[in-house]
Amino acid sequence: MCLSKTYISGFMRRNLFILFISFACIYTLKAQQLPLYNQYMLNGYLVNPAVAGSDGYTTFSLTARSQWLGIPNAPNTQVFSFQTRVLKRSFIVKGNSVKRKSFKPSRSGRIGLGAYVFNDMNGAMSRTGVHASYAYHIRIREDQLSFGLGGTAYQFHIQDLSFFEENEPLLSEGIYQPVFVPDADFGIYYLSYKYYAGISVKNVLQSYLKLGNTSLDGYRLYRHYYVTGGYRFEINSRFALEPSGMFRMSTQLSPQMDFNVKAYFMENIWAGLSFRTNGSLVSLFGVKVDRYYFGYAFDMGFSSIMKRTFGSHEFMLSVKLGDNARRYRWIERY
Repeated sequence: MCLSKTYISGFMRRNLFILFISFACIYTLKAQQLPLYNQYMLNGYLVNPAVAGSDGYTTFSLTARSQWLGIPNAPNTQVFSFQTRVLKRSFIVKGNSVKRKSFKPSRSGRIGLGAYVFNDMNGAMSRTGVHASYAYHIRIREDQLSFGLGGTAYQFHIQDLSFFEENEPLLSEGIYQPVFVPDADFGIYYLSYKYYAGISVKNVLQSYLKLGNTSLDGYRLYRHYYVTGGYRFEINSRFALEPSGMFRMSTQLSPQMDFNVKAYFMENIWAGLSFRTNGSLVSLFGVKVDRYYFGYAFDMGFSSIMKRTFGSHEFMLSVKLGDNARRYRWIERY
């Protein structure tokens, strides 16, 4: 189980301590430094900045994930995101003086903007911060190619560590002081009526965490790579089937893949399954009411830790503001 208070004898090497704080929980030694999301198919912006504004809507989303429910100090994440498209019908004020102003249209609706705030806790570690991104969308016939750049700034904090030896030197080196961490991400996203594909890189700068004075300077964030894709099969006017997948990997950890399939009924109800190669099976459910989207995911692993937990739960609530035309009819608006 996760260790909120970890007892480490003083004779252990400092690099062993660095290994511990890198992953926080003994059961997530093969996990990544960034949180996992089960419903990224519904809010791809969380893993790819190029998705911001890609569908032409103004979208507000709230995602809350609790991993390994029933285990104290298990990982949990909350994210509130916003994304929009700067439409060609919007105007900006531009002029040489206060008395002489002219209205000029913005850049043909190709600009997408997004931001989110997040709080991520994993055992003794916590990250709280903000992310903002800029996306540029290019129409290719009836499809769309998007590029996105994003920047992240957050506070990294370690707490609740104890040692057998009261005079352990690590305790006097300021490891409990919050650390400010900047970083960046980049993404490419291709979208059509029936399919989508994207690639993104997070923690591009691989920022160092200055934990304490000098002995812990070797702890850094790892660059993470994501590849996503999906295809939509229209069975008839009421039913559709959408298989999708994700490949994720960091520069230091083993790769991981998700295989997903979702079934839609009248665009308003969906259900699906997802298999993750770490040995997890995820059930997906959702409903759309007017412009509101409700999603729920439950994942159950097959490792020994599942004997002590009630599984992992993820909730998502989104509202999309804008044209309610048929799916991807937004292409004609730009």
